[in-house]
Amino acid sequence: FRTRNPGNSFFFNYSSKSYNLRGKIMQKEILLVAEAVSGEKGLPQEAIFEAIEQALATATKKRYEDNSNIEVIIDHKTGDYETFRVWEYVAEEDFEDAGFQIIQDENNELGSVKREQVENIEFGRIAAQAAKQVIVQKVREAERAQVVEKYRSVLGELVNGTVKKVTREFLIIDLGEGAEAILSRNELIPGEVFRIGDRLRAVLQEEERENRGPQLALSRKCPEMVGELFKLEVPEISEQVIEIKAIARDPGSRTKIAVKTNDNRIDPVGACVGMRGSRVQAVSNELGNERLDIVIWDDDPAQLLINSMGPVEITSIILDEAKGSMDVVVTQDTLAQAIGKSGQNVRLSSQITGWKLNVLDQETADEQSQEKSESISTVLMDRLDVDADLAETLIANGFSSLESISSSAVEDLSSIEGFDDDISDLLINRAKEVLITMAMEISTDEGDSGDLMSVEGMEMTLALELSQKGINDREDLAEQSIEELTSIIDISEEDAGDLIMRARAHWFED
Repeated sequence: FRTRNPGNSFFFNYSSKSYNLRGKIMQKEILLVAEAVSGEKGLPQEAIFEAIEQALATATKKRYEDNSNIEVIIDHKTGDYETFRVWEYVAEEDFEDAGFQIIQDENNELGSVKREQVENIEFGRIAAQAAKQVIVQKVREAERAQVVEKYRSVLGELVNGTVKKVTREFLIIDLGEGAEAILSRNELIPGEVFRIGDRLRAVLQEEERENRGPQLALSRKCPEMVGELFKLEVPEISEQVIEIKAIARDPGSRTKIAVKTNDNRIDPVGACVGMRGSRVQAVSNELGNERLDIVIWDDDPAQLLINSMGPVEITSIILDEAKGSMDVVVTQDTLAQAIGKSGQNVRLSSQITGWKLNVLDQETADEQSQEKSESISTVLMDRLDVDADLAETLIANGFSSLESISSSAVEDLSSIEGFDDDISDLLINRAKEVLITMAMEISTDEGDSGDLMSVEGMEMTLALELSQKGINDREDLAEQSIEELTSIIDISEEDAGDLIMRARAHWFED
């Protein structure tokens, strides 16, 4: 006699015989579940078996009050399954939980496992329900992965979609044909509001979500959004007659886009602007009236900077290729325009050129140059035992440090008006002797808590440079301000501040 119970399994009244029959039916049901779900959802049967194993393991764990690591292994051919409780052998100092770990002994290797077979739990209502939840989750993950794979060829491009759902954190966008993507509110242009049913454009991206695999995502905030819109509005870009070389964007406010023509007969800026500004206005409207600056690309970073800064009057540009920075000197009248509101103009120009920009007016530049020149002149006078006029002559001809003098050839200095071979040779030898003496002094004092080399991360070349500028020990360096240090050595404000704080570290020790 038998009846079907609500747990999707068969129940028999006879004890031993019924148990064997029941076990066979449960085995058969496992195989049927794997086959049915695999066929319906298009998943491999291995994934279904894995889900059932996880479900049975989860149900088995509930037997134990303490933590436990359970493994269930199903025979994919017969449907038979075995259940094991598993422990890992660990070193005594790493032992944390008796439910998962056993202290290693001489008979077992570190990292090996102990398995103890335990009684199987029935594939009944609870296990079946848990398996169903795991299977549903795996089906969703597999479907998402298939959608991502289908759209992978258009990642980074502009797509159209309809708002399907709106939450506090993100919007669900229907891309059509059953595909959906997430548009985080952080990827919306500031001030944008969308409601269910609204259509929108955004750039398609891919992101990994924790424990959920790959997911299609959208962004309206990324710089690529501007480029993709221009491709739609400007046929010359899609035809590659005009290239977009760089985009710098402050979403919702302002964007700079650098373009280059591959046909000298076509003006790239005019083509992007369009008749009476129709093309650029169409892009701006899509972006909530974002301001768009279109500039001509130039391989020369200084000329590209001039193009990017707009009508700002630039008087000089000093490039430091080693640090990737430019000192940009502008007139006092255009300083505010060069920097822009909240530093926006200089920040976007920095992104376009790829160089770090230091913008200052002519008066400030002259003051810094004078202070630096006076400091260098003092060092040369003291170290080389020369008068002020000779020191100024050396600086004016580009010999502004002991290293530049010591490493130069006699004919380099002899080319300076008023210098001959004897004077040049004497200056070069003096510079070499001074550098050797300074290096020996620093090396001898190394380890002294008051010397420059005691500052964390200090290098010998930097210590020599500081010593040349009159900064001879840790206290001298600690008492410097960022402005003072950047005016006498070639260092960024950020690095100068970090160096000074490391020199002051001993002030804050107990």
